[in-house]
Amino acid sequence: MSERPDRKASVPSASEEGDAPTTDVEAVDDATRQERSAEADAPGDVEDGGLPLLPGAAGARRSAAWASPALDVPPAGPTLSFGFNLAKVAGQGEDSDPIVRDGRELGLVAVFDGMGGAGGTVYETPDGPHTGAYLASRIARDVVEERMLALLDPEWNLDGPAAARELQRSVKRALLDALTGLNAPKSGLRSRLLRALPTTMALMALQRREPRTGRWAGHLFWSGDSRVYVFDPASGAHQLTRDDLRDAGDALVNLRQDSVVSNAMSADTDFVVHHHEVALTAPFLAVAATDGCFGYVRTPIHFEHLVLAALQESTDTRSWSQALQQRIVAVTGDDAAMAVIGVGADHEEFRRLFAARTAELEQRCVVPLDELEAEVGRAGQAVAEARRRHAALQTSLWGQYKPGYERYLGREEER
Repeated sequence: MSERPDRKASVPSASEEGDAPTTDVEAVDDATRQERSAEADAPGDVEDGGLPLLPGAAGARRSAAWASPALDVPPAGPTLSFGFNLAKVAGQGEDSDPIVRDGRELGLVAVFDGMGGAGGTVYETPDGPHTGAYLASRIARDVVEERMLALLDPEWNLDGPAAARELQRSVKRALLDALTGLNAPKSGLRSRLLRALPTTMALMALQRREPRTGRWAGHLFWSGDSRVYVFDPASGAHQLTRDDLRDAGDALVNLRQDSVVSNAMSADTDFVVHHHEVALTAPFLAVAATDGCFGYVRTPIHFEHLVLAALQESTDTRSWSQALQQRIVAVTGDDAAMAVIGVGADHEEFRRLFAARTAELEQRCVVPLDELEAEVGRAGQAVAEARRRHAALQTSLWGQYKPGYERYLGREEER
């Protein structure tokens, strides 16, 4: 993402996001982290293999904890991280690249999902036409990354409620400035469902509670229905953010029914940035994801299994990211972005720690559910075939019966 000092007059270009349908933001494990710790903040650098590293935000105050190797102070802080952005249509994806930041004492993951339905208005920009959803997710991402890098520091506890208010004010101002710079024509026929530059946000900021401990504070900030999860080796996946939906329901209900998002960032409506704090103990995985990652699976159980099964079949962080992307592409009907940080263990240890959980999910939940779903599918096909044969027999028998039945009705033309 290039720096845009004048948000009022400029908007993100297609070249900044890349035209490829998949963007790997970062795939780093502890073996490579120490080698490049001194250059992690340099914009434009790439890892071996050509994957772009996430550039720093313009003007953000940087703590030394962000640039230090993760393994300097045991037990380990973040030891692996990666993110990706999968666009259904190359160059037109309305999810922004995720935020993935980690250091010895700190971590940050965030995703932004431009709302294509509400933000379908197309704006002419110097880089060609883009929807409001496309623009909004990228504007919000840059503002939030800059503010969080300035607010997060290992020397003091983050004031979560104050940070939420700061994020709300900063994003609102940036979206309003961008909308003014776009010179969008005003229409008197505006639907209540349309929004100017709408996007969701889901973010978790991690701070180590005390030096040399595995205790961490996780600050959650969100607007909309993107989510943050924590994956615990003993207890599995836990959703940490509550979906902002008009029709309240749990995660399974929300898979079965579509509901309108009740709160999201935008330039022309009021919105709230929620805050919630959780206490975490390493090792754990922090995962931020847009609904393209979790909204098309059969159950929330399947989403956990999707993430962990990809981990089990991988050999390193990069191959885990690639396997996860392949699994999501196979099921999703939307753009999909995800950011992952692992705290307290390296890739191989996470594989070992989650092996039993993955096997249990597969044997006790996923396989039985999938087998029954396949049985339901076969039964549905049998019912459809039986209905077809029933309708054909009914038509055939009626054709034979009809002449006698209508003998005294006379010919149609005589009536």
